[in-house]
Amino acid sequence: MKKKEKSVLDKIFAVYENLYQAEKKIADYVINNEEKIIDMTVSELSFESNVSEATIIRFCKKCDFKGFHHLKIKLAKEMVNSEEKNVSNDLDPNNIGQSLQNILANKIEELKQTISMMDEDVIKKILNAIKNARIVQFVALGNTIPIILDGAYKFNQIGIPSVANTIWESQLAFAYTLTEEDVVISVSSSGSSKRLLTLIDIANEKHATTICITNHEKSPLANKCKYHISTATREKLFFDEFSFTRISTMAVIEILFLLLIAEKRDAYSWISKHEHSMADDKF
Repeated sequence: MKKKEKSVLDKIFAVYENLYQAEKKIADYVINNEEKIIDMTVSELSFESNVSEATIIRFCKKCDFKGFHHLKIKLAKEMVNSEEKNVSNDLDPNNIGQSLQNILANKIEELKQTISMMDEDVIKKILNAIKNARIVQFVALGNTIPIILDGAYKFNQIGIPSVANTIWESQLAFAYTLTEEDVVISVSSSGSSKRLLTLIDIANEKHATTICITNHEKSPLANKCKYHISTATREKLFFDEFSFTRISTMAVIEILFLLLIAEKRDAYSWISKHEHSMADDKF
């Protein structure tokens, strides 16, 4: 089974950080007015978002649509196929119950979209590379670092030698020690970090297997890595100003971890040894 195509919203979220300000106006309008968009013309959207019609066409192309009509058709189809849910994108401290349901619905959708976009053949090749690696290096920057620390911990726990460092210079220095028997897993929401691109260039020169986990399948990082896993993120449904969620990326690491346990015959033995060594620290 091949991976499922991204939804309209997830395609927009994937490229959002790389859009120009005028294009972000269109993105914000589409995100917040899905039902209205279906019945609008390019001229009407141009007026409502205060941008030119040419900008709308460029925006659609960046989001991997043939044009505005194509975007509307895809959006309408998704809305017809979706289940009716009593949820919105609003967060209200005076209505915690509904706010929790809104958050839950969108987080579930993030996970569903992330998993649906996974290509089984690619995942199998990634698992094989990780399982047979001399060492796995996890690399990331900023608020994604906790994810790679967790990934390295999980992989070491099942007998796959792995490293992750919080210091960029240390990550870079380690990259120079890589060999063709090694794997590098880079984690980046945008896939546009110059530092990570530099590191992947080094890993490729060393003939290591490079894997990236990003929101943008056509990002510079995805183009440089041998394998790519796309993630979906929907925090912009709540806040336009910043990105923060890493739930879908954490889910990818968890999925790889669980599949490796199922495939690696000695995984349980490694976990047992690890748990036994910590037994004296627990009551």
